Amino acid sequence: MRITRYTDYSLRVLIYLALQPERLSSIREISDSYSISEAHLMKVVQHLGQLGYVVTLRGRGGGLRLAGAPEDIRIGDVVRKMEDDLSLVECFADPGACCITAPCKLRHVLRQALDAFLAVLDDYTLADLTTRPRAKALKACLGLDAAE
Repeated sequence: MRITRYTDYSLRVLIYLALQPERLSSIREISDSYSISEAHLMKVVQHLGQLGYVVTLRGRGGGLRLAGAPEDIRIGDVVRKMEDDLSLVECFADPGACCITAPCKLRHVLRQALDAFLAVLDDYTLADLTTRPRAKALKACLGLDAAE
């Protein structure tokens, strides 16, 4: 299973924001911390905002923060919402695309694998990824204040 870079960046933004719940963060500081294009992150953040994961405040003193508690944000939900297409093979989206679709079991096996992948992600929240003992190390890697 592989998620897109877009989804990866979405998860990184959420992790960054979860590590600093007491303050607003800017797209620029997040892009600098991860060495990711600021323009690309703007699209990601806009989408996260539309989905209700982040709140953005414009203007002087603005920035972004999580819209909800990290323990309420399931990683599986984020992946499902950020991925345009979770079809592992062509016949997921179009059963008529392959001449052996009807008798072939591969589609069903891969569907089970995808379901298992998402089920594992559903077992974790953003809080699971960002609370102690990980928080201090994550903050250090991102150049954030590691004091807790």
